[in-house]
Amino acid sequence: MVGKRFISIGLIVLIFMSILGGCEKSPSSETASQKELFKIGITQLIEHPALDSSRKGFIDALKSKGFKDGKNIDIDFQNAQGDIPTAEIIGKNFVSQNKDLILAIATPSAQSAYNATKDIPILITAVTDPVKSGLVKAMDKSDTNVTGTSDAMPIDKQFHMIKKLIPKAKKVGILYNTSEINSEIQVNRAKKTANDLDLEIITTGVTNINEVSQSLDALLNKVDVLYTPTDNLVASAMPLIFSKSIKKNIPIIGAEKAHVEGGALSTEGIDYYKLGHKTGLMAVEIIEGKNPKDMPIATLDDTQSIINLKVAKKLNIEIPKDILDSSIIIEGGK
Repeated sequence: MVGKRFISIGLIVLIFMSILGGCEKSPSSETASQKELFKIGITQLIEHPALDSSRKGFIDALKSKGFKDGKNIDIDFQNAQGDIPTAEIIGKNFVSQNKDLILAIATPSAQSAYNATKDIPILITAVTDPVKSGLVKAMDKSDTNVTGTSDAMPIDKQFHMIKKLIPKAKKVGILYNTSEINSEIQVNRAKKTANDLDLEIITTGVTNINEVSQSLDALLNKVDVLYTPTDNLVASAMPLIFSKSIKKNIPIIGAEKAHVEGGALSTEGIDYYKLGHKTGLMAVEIIEGKNPKDMPIATLDDTQSIINLKVAKKLNIEIPKDILDSSIIIEGGK
């Protein structure tokens, strides 16, 4: 009887120890589970409303399909603060960290990511011309590890807006960053469109934010209207650009909604949230096994006219009723 009692006690001790052992192993099991998260690195050139909206749309699209940060995906957001060398470091770091997918927001960030890896899938957004930027072979099939969405603007519609709202305008000024190929592409398209509409383009190039003020002063003395492209440096300087333009009584036609919210008179543009959302849905396809090289670059077909009535009143510009009736109206703003 005594022997059996010792055996029973021994069994109880063994069972108890095994339970404890199981409890001790559970944290390592959680770690293993965490390692299964799909790792997404987001590299963004600079923070401003358009790029921020595209990032939010991207994340919201993932959520809509059941992919949530910390649950089944791990999102690592890095901002280059407008510095291209920093964007290059971010791209290289994402590669060394073995990210499963990279989202690159804006052309310089996309180029930096592509320079860092030809293997990890890269999604791009807020890139005007992925082909001329050297990111993909063709719009209908990338044939590289890059795909995503283009924010190519309807510059023809925007310049027709100039003719409708400021019919006496003859000279259109464009301030742009000479370091951004995205901006150079827009300037060339603007010149072609302006020529068809009997408008003269006067450009001023800058390389950093410190050059904007003096360059803008000189440009505003030569033009009747200012056009602001989807240039990341220009976007970050919009408060200054608006302030100087309004003092000179020079209207601004912007390339996108955030420009109008920042003080431009109007735009005919796309919704960057929708653009990012579309990119997020493409990310889901890649997560589920699709190869970027077989995917086309997507664009948004729908555009919207936006008018800042407060700015129109300051500039004593009367907006035609047909444009008012078909536009999104911003009453406040700057």
